[in-house]
Amino acid sequence: MSEKPTIQVLEQSKQQSKYNWMNINYGSTRVGKLRSLIVGRTLTIYSINIFPEFERHGYAKKVIKTFQTRFDIIIADRVRYTAKEFWEKMDFIDKKDGTYIWKSRRE
Repeated sequence: MSEKPTIQVLEQSKQQSKYNWMNINYGSTRVGKLRSLIVGRTLTIYSINIFPEFERHGYAKKVIKTFQTRFDIIIADRVRYTAKEFWEKMDFIDKKDGTYIWKSRRE
């Protein structure tokens, strides 16, 4: 799928959660989910889950690139050791405390 992702933010009042849950769609196909917190122009990502049948097709990369056009700061919280290389390739900086951060040059 070469199109851009559609990120559907689920209505928080119906979630019984303090997090912003998002569906990640390409066309009419849901390829994953994301748990985050949005505060102003800052997005904290707690988990991004691309469903197994869609892994390794660049979907997570496209989602992060989309977020980089919409937010000034993105924080990847509690990054797993196996995901560090991904966040570094996306221009995030390792804060040496388990988090990675990206800041817009617009800031």
